[in-house]
Amino acid sequence: MPDSFLILAGLAGIGLMLAAGPLGAFVVWRRMAYMGDATAHAAILGVALALASGMPVAAGTTVVALLMALAVTVLSNRGRGADTALGVLAHSALAFGLVAVSFLPNVRSDLSSWLFGDVLTVGMGDLLWIWGGSVAVLALLVWRWDALLTATVNEELAQAAGIDPRREKLTLTLALALVVAVALKIVGALLIAALLIIPAAAARALARTPEAMAVWAVAVGAVSVVAGLSLSLFLDTPAGPSIVAAAAGLFGLSLIPFRAR
Repeated sequence: MPDSFLILAGLAGIGLMLAAGPLGAFVVWRRMAYMGDATAHAAILGVALALASGMPVAAGTTVVALLMALAVTVLSNRGRGADTALGVLAHSALAFGLVAVSFLPNVRSDLSSWLFGDVLTVGMGDLLWIWGGSVAVLALLVWRWDALLTATVNEELAQAAGIDPRREKLTLTLALALVVAVALKIVGALLIAALLIIPAAAARALARTPEAMAVWAVAVGAVSVVAGLSLSLFLDTPAGPSIVAAAAGLFGLSLIPFRAR
């Protein structure tokens, strides 16, 4: 019988993938990987501000990640180079966050847990936050699925159908910010984008419809969580990176049937 902390870690990872799987599919389709990095890097600044002000870390990371995502969206809509804006904001936020953390002596020794995650320390309160946030994101994506998919396929077609592509992009931005805040405890700021992209990329080789790709992404992510935690247990490796490594292995396996077809 696995220990209780392993059960909590597994439930936390699977709960995260309920939202990260479908959202990751849109990240892959829209080529938003860099936006995921920028939002995730900003979460470190949110951690520093939350700890310095005494507010809950989850609230601080959510607010800062949301502000970062909105800033990138505004800059992109104004015609500025999206990749340049993302690069500047992503690395600047990470740098400011690390500098801010350096002024908090009691956080320095625990910085790696915010960068690479510490899923094995997930408690019941963390589990409720992770599942609550993931269910909220999943409900949002299900509610807006058809509009999001139409705007992703063709913005002109979306406008002809009465759908505002900018509004749907904002919906994805909000969902991405919340998933970043939820995932910080599991894989850390540096690996969140990987957990969004890799399961979805693996699912693309296995699915024939957008809905099937979203479901496969959840399945691949859940298997990655279980395999990564098992790898961490038996080889004494960091849990967060082990989960991402397992997802990368599954992505490699998914290319075999894809190439065969």
